[in-house]
Amino acid sequence: MSATAATRRFLLASHRCLYFADRDARTLLLHPGESRSPVDYATLARAGFRRSGPDLYRPRCDACQACIPTRVAVDRFRWGRRFRRVLKKNADLSVDARPAAIDDASFDLYARYIRGRHRDGEMYPPSRRQLDHIAQSDWAGTFFLNARLGDRLVATAVTDTHDHGLSAIYTFFDPDLADRSLGVFSILEQVEECRRRGLPYLYLGFWIAESAKMKYKIDYQPLQLLVDGRWQEVPPVAPGAAARTRE
Repeated sequence: MSATAATRRFLLASHRCLYFADRDARTLLLHPGESRSPVDYATLARAGFRRSGPDLYRPRCDACQACIPTRVAVDRFRWGRRFRRVLKKNADLSVDARPAAIDDASFDLYARYIRGRHRDGEMYPPSRRQLDHIAQSDWAGTFFLNARLGDRLVATAVTDTHDHGLSAIYTFFDPDLADRSLGVFSILEQVEECRRRGLPYLYLGFWIAESAKMKYKIDYQPLQLLVDGRWQEVPPVAPGAAARTRE
């Protein structure tokens, strides 16, 4: 890790936790004014950091360690019947990887997704500035993995690139096509994109065992968790055991 990435870190003041109403949270943030490189980013991803816009961070709470970094081991990914059904339902979609450039179609899809699925969240009302914040970074190798039904854009997975994997940053999709499970489909396509690029891991962000919104990640096996500084595989679970809140 470079000296820049290794030393300039700040522990932010406590704030209300987004996942537990009775807990406060704190965030370890790398200095936002310092330059980054793809090498820094790859190293920090291995250490459990995530990107939010131009910032790299990870939770560092005083009395809680519920947020655990996760990644999928792509070469041994388990394609269960549920995942095969999702692929079959979306066999008529075309998928391509393009530079993270926001056009009218991508913003329209993002805005309809926020209005349809997250009207009660902190990202409502949607704005182009929000999407630009999610998508843009000079050192993250960000691209859009787009799914189309004919000429119609129906899903976009904002994805970052490392030398050893991809990071699933944010996915938005057509809220009127809920029966297609486009959130699941986008993750499966990111797994396939890792394979196409010869990359061993797909990073899925943080997993919280007690959070229904996060439980879906346990379905993507083999799933590795960063615990005590070591990546460890969690035991397999029964197919479909996790919550489906983000399909």
